[in-house]
Amino acid sequence: MSPKRASLTLLSSIIVGLLSTQLIFQYPPCLKCLLELGLFTPSFFPDVISCCTQKSQHNQHHHHHHHHGNDSKSNSTICSDFPPDFPPPDTNTTSILCVDHNGCCNFTTVQSAVDAVGNFSQKRTIIWINKGIYYEKVNIPRTKSNITFQGQGLYSTAIAWNDTANSAHGTFYSASVTIFGANFIAKNISFMAVAIRVGGDQSAFWGCGFFGAQDTLHDDRGRHYFKECYIQGSIDFIFGDGRSLYDNCEIISIASPVPAGLKVINGAVTAHARASGDENTGFSFVNCTIGGTGRIWLGRAWRPYSRVVFINTFMTDIISPEGWNDFNDPARDQTLFYGEYKCRGPGANQSMRAAYVQKLSDAQALPFLNASYIDGDQWLQPFS
Repeated sequence: MSPKRASLTLLSSIIVGLLSTQLIFQYPPCLKCLLELGLFTPSFFPDVISCCTQKSQHNQHHHHHHHHGNDSKSNSTICSDFPPDFPPPDTNTTSILCVDHNGCCNFTTVQSAVDAVGNFSQKRTIIWINKGIYYEKVNIPRTKSNITFQGQGLYSTAIAWNDTANSAHGTFYSASVTIFGANFIAKNISFMAVAIRVGGDQSAFWGCGFFGAQDTLHDDRGRHYFKECYIQGSIDFIFGDGRSLYDNCEIISIASPVPAGLKVINGAVTAHARASGDENTGFSFVNCTIGGTGRIWLGRAWRPYSRVVFINTFMTDIISPEGWNDFNDPARDQTLFYGEYKCRGPGANQSMRAAYVQKLSDAQALPFLNASYIDGDQWLQPFS
């Protein structure tokens, strides 16, 4: 299966699954289109976008439109969730921009709202994103700092696109959402397909979903915090050279099931890219759970000084007994840092772990335990 077909099939299965549980994205025109198309084909993305555009162009501008005050019965029904004074006026510290597919806000795309944020703004701009799947590629450049994406729930609001490493001329450019601006926050929203690249410093994600297969979450550069997030993938699905804390996250492998008796490895949770001992980077997973399908490694050493730890994490039996992989380069055994501390579950048995894996002492685990690992006391704000 080609990477593009695989990514489309994956996204189809995710959305169909959500529809089947009635945790549906409120995107009525396109749900109708999808049904008319027979619920997804490998080329459903352009078909859906074309269909939705044709069916909704009579009442939407591609970037900006505002329907408050429109006397249309259908529009008043669609927009009934919105009070007449939403979004509220700016304050000295905060601006709120509203995004809605159906034109109930001033913006119908996420990117158009991002573009409206002033460069290097010291105020926080909250981009409130209504329920729906937003089929677009979103980029937050370094000039756009202090932005919040406020979704309506990880099963209600999502941003999705269908680029692959081939179509985007490299994995680094294939993300549906790319974040280079500092102090980014996302709450209660999902990122789908080749989901996200986080290259800005001091980013925080609260209650977010990351849906993909290989290379789901590109935790590229900077200090990042992930709290109570759902992260799904198969191969290296959390990768990059970030310094990040994953706190109480649910990590799900969708690698192919492995028949009993076979010792095939067909996935890996992490591929950390620390390239030298001078870099203060690495992934720390605290109080997380790991489950799903396949037989996978906790990590493999994408770069020689790869650093990942799992602390107080429950692991199902999908974790292979050796646990980790040195990227088939024994020279990396002397420089990588892979550690486990007080983990539980059938996949946490350390008796057959690779020789270079460290069973962390209390003192070794201490620096990775909480937000101080990412200097959170200097920038991380409590959820509100």
